[in-house]
Amino acid sequence: MENSRPPAGNRKAAPGRSASRRVLVASTVGSAIEWYDFYLYSTASALVLGPLFFPSQSATAGTLASFATYAAGFVARPFGGIVFGHFGDRIGRKAMLVSTLLIMGVATFLVGVLPTYEQAGVLAPVLLVVLRVVQGIGIGGEWGGAVLMSGEHAPAGRRGLFTSFPAAGFPIGLCASTAMFQLVSRLPQEQLFSWGWRLPFLASIVLVVVGVFVRLGVAESPEFSQVRDKGAQERIPLSGVLRQGPAPVVRGVLAALGLAMPVSVYTVYLLSYASSGPDAGQRTAVLDGLLVGAMVEAVVLPVAGWLSDRVGRRPVMLCGYTVCAVTGLTAPAWLTSGDPVLITATFVLSMGVGHALIYGAFSALLIEMFPVGHRYSALAVTYQLGATLASFGPLLAAALAGEQRTATPAMIVLWSCLLAAAAAVAGARPYRPATAAPGAGAAPRDASVTADAAGPPVPPPAHTPAD
Repeated sequence: MENSRPPAGNRKAAPGRSASRRVLVASTVGSAIEWYDFYLYSTASALVLGPLFFPSQSATAGTLASFATYAAGFVARPFGGIVFGHFGDRIGRKAMLVSTLLIMGVATFLVGVLPTYEQAGVLAPVLLVVLRVVQGIGIGGEWGGAVLMSGEHAPAGRRGLFTSFPAAGFPIGLCASTAMFQLVSRLPQEQLFSWGWRLPFLASIVLVVVGVFVRLGVAESPEFSQVRDKGAQERIPLSGVLRQGPAPVVRGVLAALGLAMPVSVYTVYLLSYASSGPDAGQRTAVLDGLLVGAMVEAVVLPVAGWLSDRVGRRPVMLCGYTVCAVTGLTAPAWLTSGDPVLITATFVLSMGVGHALIYGAFSALLIEMFPVGHRYSALAVTYQLGATLASFGPLLAAALAGEQRTATPAMIVLWSCLLAAAAAVAGARPYRPATAAPGAGAAPRDASVTADAAGPPVPPPAHTPAD
C-alpha cells in the first residue's frame, strides 16, 4: 500500500486524549465483564453443567448436551449482531453498549438461581438454554460496539493499539471466570454441585453495575457523530453490507472463524478432555494453566495491536494462526501429562501468544474493511457468524470421537479452520471508496489504515499524524 499523506480535508480530527482514555477504560472494563459472563458458562459446561442439567447414564451424552447448550449461545450471536448493529449504525454506538451489558448481566445472574434437573425436571435445561440464548444476543451486539468505540476514537496510526484494549477484555473475562471456578472447584464435590457452582454467576450482578456506570460516562464515537450530524445514516445498514459485495463478508467470517476456533478447542474441548479423569489434581492443574494463559494474553494483546500498526495486520494475524496450529501438535499429550509446566506452556502458547497475535490485529483489520455507515452491522455479522461456526467445534469433535477418549478430531477441525482463515486474511484489503478519480492513484486512506504485509509504513514527518 502507498504511504502518501492524506489530503488535509480527508484527515480525521483526533479526539481529545482524556476522552480517548475514558473510552479505552469503558470499552475494556465493559468488555471484560461481558466476556466473564459469557465464558463463565464455557468453563461450567466443561466441569459441572452436564450432570446438573443433563443427567444421563452415558457420560458422553451429558457432555454432548452441555456442549450443545454452549453452542446455542453462539447461534444467537448473529441475531444479536444484526439487531444491535442496525441500531448502532442508526442511533449510535454508546447506547448499544449499555444495553448489551445489562442484557448479559441479568441473564448470567439468573443462571445462578436456576433449579437443576433434579429439582425441576426438564424445565431446568429448557430455562438454561433460554438464558444462554439471551447471553448470545447480548454478546452479539457487544463486541462490535466496544471495538468501534475504541477504534473510532483512536488517534491516527494507533487503531490497532486502541482496538486491542477492548479485545483484552476477552482474556481478562476468561481469566476472571476461570479463577472463580478454580476457587469454587476446591470445595468438596458435594458442596460444589449443590451450591458452589452458583457463586460465580451470582457475582456477575455486582460487575454489571460497575460496568454500566463506567460506560454511561463516555462520549459517542466521533466518526459516527459526523455521519449522524450530516443525516447520512443508512436506512437499513445491513443492506449496505450486502451491496458492498460478498468478498469482504466472506473474508471477515473466515478470519473470525480462525479467531474463535482456538478458543473453542483449547478452552472448551481440550479443557474437558484433560480434566475428565478422576484425578482432582489434574483438573486443578488444567485450570491453573488456563488461568496463566489468559493472564499472558491480556498482556500480549496490546503489544500485538501496536505491532499491527507498525508492520500491518496480516503478518501479525498469520503468525498467530501458525502458533495456534503448531501448538496443537503437542497439546493433547501435554494437557494430559499431569505435568503443570507442560499444561501451562500449552495455554501460554495457544492463548497467550497465538490467539493474542490474531486478536490484537483482528479488530482493526475488520474495521478497515467497511465504511462508517454500515460498519457496526458489518462487524457484528461477520464476527458473530464466524464465532458461531467455531462454537460447534467442541460438539463436532465430541461427536466424531464418540466413546473414544481422543483429541484427534478436535485437532483436525482446528487445523482446517486455521488454514481457511489464513487464506482469507492473506487476501483481505482495506475498504476504498468507489468514487476515487481514475488515474489518481490509490484513494486516500482513513488515517488509521496501516501498511499491509509488504512491510512497515514510511514514518511521516514529525509534525504530521502517522499514516
